Amino acid sequence: MIVTSYIYGLLHSPDYRSRYADNLGKELPRIPAVKTFADFRAFSQAGRDLAHWHLNYEIVACHPGVAVEEPMTAPADAQRRYRVTKMKFGKTKGASGKSVNDKSTVIYNEFITLKNIPLAAYDYIVNGKPALEWVMERQSVTTDKDSGITNDANLWATETMGDAKYPLELFLRVVTVGLETMKVVNGLPKLDILVESSS
Repeated sequence: MIVTSYIYGLLHSPDYRSRYADNLGKELPRIPAVKTFADFRAFSQAGRDLAHWHLNYEIVACHPGVAVEEPMTAPADAQRRYRVTKMKFGKTKGASGKSVNDKSTVIYNEFITLKNIPLAAYDYIVNGKPALEWVMERQSVTTDKDSGITNDANLWATETMGDAKYPLELFLRVVTVGLETMKVVNGLPKLDILVESSS
């Protein structure tokens, strides 16, 4: 288990990803040994911490710093109140005067707006995209052009999870996961390995 944690921690190291960037897109990752036991322990602990956040993303606490704004006129019926079609970023004026995305604000639906989203939460990248943007993309209603099949996140929320609020809470939980992930990643030691693996 400790070796698995070491590997998971190592794979999140920015030094590791930079050093082996050419290889990572073409072959299985090489797992070098670090020079000191202290570094091994640091990467192992980081791997355990990261696994906790990544495996438990659906049950970690919603980030308390994000303001969930709802008008007094929001419907009491949870299925209407929390129904999501497509989350969108808020807008602000850029330096050029043009409207640009404000990632600190997400319009969840016509009733709910999320504000004060920490921008650092977007630094947690999964498959080349911020995890929060994956949530925004997946927790929506989309129809496949070819098959005509509709994928409705609201049905998953109510029928599988038993909670119409699931897409909203998932977003708030992934804010927590993103911030905690980056805290661990930014605390990793510099990658100092025993023998440089051949490319």
